[in-house]
Amino acid sequence: MIGGFALIVYLGHLYITAMVVVIQIFMARELFNLLRKPYEDKQLPGFRLLNWHFFFTVMLFVYGRILSQRLIKYHMAICYSLYISGFVWFILTLKKKMYKYQFSQYAWTHMILIVMFTQSSFTLANIFEGIFWFLLPASLIVINDIFACICGFFFGRTPLIKLSPKKTWEGFIGASITTMISAFLLAHVMGRFLWLTCPREFPWKEISILPVQWHALCLGLFASIIAPFGGFFASGFKRAFKVKDFGDSIPGHGGITDRMDCQIITSLTLEEQQALFMKLGQMLQEKVIGS
Repeated sequence: MIGGFALIVYLGHLYITAMVVVIQIFMARELFNLLRKPYEDKQLPGFRLLNWHFFFTVMLFVYGRILSQRLIKYHMAICYSLYISGFVWFILTLKKKMYKYQFSQYAWTHMILIVMFTQSSFTLANIFEGIFWFLLPASLIVINDIFACICGFFFGRTPLIKLSPKKTWEGFIGASITTMISAFLLAHVMGRFLWLTCPREFPWKEISILPVQWHALCLGLFASIIAPFGGFFASGFKRAFKVKDFGDSIPGHGGITDRMDCQIITSLTLEEQQALFMKLGQMLQEKVIGS
């Protein structure tokens, strides 16, 4: 996986974008299946296709903005028509005694699309602003996750959060320090490759420090403090639905969503993160009360 990821990054922007698309498709499949009820689905043949209709419609809307000026002349009109056709499709499939299930699936599908494609639009912008801005944050999340496990294993004593009993303050703090150091050093290395970003040296006390390294420290701080809460959020979500993993796409690791839970939250602004947590927390509360 690491070798494949490195090759895709080396191949450039379009290949990285294609990788993001593939990851989103696998994540969507896992999330669509999370609330799926086989018995109800048997009563509604073809209903699952509606989820994917909305998925690819929103995908065309988000990614089509890059192509709209060159390849797709009527981009907005096409997306609007596809969404309306899906809406009509949904209304026509409504079946007596199945209304609650169908409307809950409709709402769940839209919630998945909002979470996935809101952040993906920022990820896409990062890729085309420079591979550096995609590669560095993704690397910092991996580093933070690895060293949280290492520091927690060797030094962990104090529980951090009840949602994840194995998480400790020692692991959290150790991973934060390691991530900050890694951010500064990785930015120094990556910032010197022209195909990632144009380097600019800034002499300070005989040490060559790239301006982007100061930005990298901010990314490292964000990845250290905010990103783990994406994992905590996913843990709480899985506990609410009594599942261990979102899927089984990666043997021994779970699903794609399990591996990408921290990556998602880092692409949202602070206001969007707060709104997302409040909204999904309200939905989970209603779900628990209803059950």
